[in-house]
Amino acid sequence: MSGSNISRQSAVSSRQSAILFEDNHLLIVNKRPGEIVQGDKTGDEPLVETLKSYIKEKYNKPGEVFLGLVHRLDRPVSGAVIFTRTSKALARMNAMMQKREVRKVYWAIVADRRPPTADWTLLTHYLKKNEQQNKSYVHDLPGEGRLKAELKYRKIASGDRYDLLEVELLTGRHHQIRAQLAAIGCHIKGDLKYGYPRSNPDGSISLHARLLEFVHPVSRELICITAEPPVGKVWEILLKLLQTDFSS
Repeated sequence: MSGSNISRQSAVSSRQSAILFEDNHLLIVNKRPGEIVQGDKTGDEPLVETLKSYIKEKYNKPGEVFLGLVHRLDRPVSGAVIFTRTSKALARMNAMMQKREVRKVYWAIVADRRPPTADWTLLTHYLKKNEQQNKSYVHDLPGEGRLKAELKYRKIASGDRYDLLEVELLTGRHHQIRAQLAAIGCHIKGDLKYGYPRSNPDGSISLHARLLEFVHPVSRELICITAEPPVGKVWEILLKLLQTDFSS
C-alpha cells in the first residue's frame, strides 16, 4: 500500500470522532483549526474530499460520492460545518441559509479593551471587502460596495488576560465576526489580519463555531448541534470559568 493511501485512510478514520451528526441527508463535523473546507491554491486536501473518502469507505459506495457544502469556515477557525449527502438537502439548506433560518453561534477569545457586558448587545456595521487583501473593512454608514452586517454578542467568561464572548450571527458577511469585533476593540486572539499583535503557535485564531440550530430539511425535526472547542490552555481556563459561573 502506498504512503498516500495510508495517509488518506488515517485521515478518514480520524474523522469519526469529529462527526457531530450524520444521517442519509446531512453530515455535520467539528472542523479543526488549520483545515480547509474547500480546495485552494495551497493544494492541501480539503475537508470535503476527506469526508467523501470517509463516506465511500464507511458505506462501501462505488463511483463518485456526492457531498454538498452549505457554508464555510475560514481556515484558522474551528467548529461545526454542515455538509449535505443529497442534492435535495443541499437545495433546501441553501434556501434556509438565504432566509436566515439557520441559527449560528460562535465563541471567541478576545483581548478585551472595551469590556462588553453579560447582556446581549447588537452590533451593526457596513462591511466592504478588499479582494486583493482578502480583508473586510468596517464602516459606520452605508456606501458603495458596503454590505450591512449585524451580530449580537455577550461576555460569558472573563479571565485575567482574556474574555470569552458568545456571538450570534444575524447576517453572513466575509470575515464578519473578526472585522466587527476588532472594530470595537475586541481583537480575537491570534488574528493578526484584524489587529491582534501575536499569532497563535498553530496559526489558528481563537474563533470557534459553537452551535448550529435549524429544522432538518427533510424530516423537519429540530436539529441543535454543539461543537467542543479545540484543545488549548486558554480555552481550558476560560471554559472552567464558564462552568464555575453556571454552577454558582
